[in-house]
Amino acid sequence: MSETSSYAVFLFPQALEALGEPIKPYVLDGAGGPHIVCAEVDTSGPLFGMTLVGKDQSSMPSELEIMIPHAMIRLVMSVHSEHGIGFA
Repeated sequence: MSETSSYAVFLFPQALEALGEPIKPYVLDGAGGPHIVCAEVDTSGPLFGMTLVGKDQSSMPSELEIMIPHAMIRLVMSVHSEHGIGFA
């Protein structure tokens, strides 16, 4: 049985507004509200780090790291599931 671990990171509405267009492609809307799904989070530095895993324009595996101020984070949920993240 393969288990997937992910994080759902919820930002304050003012943070989404302040970050604007650059953050929009990474924000998903669900029953819990707008959130960013990432493979890893790093809370140890001066900025909150999120590692997103996906594919680039050539369909090659790619990682993206987004770093934002801790004060923009409203909630972080650690999700462990066989089927990935889903809010219902």
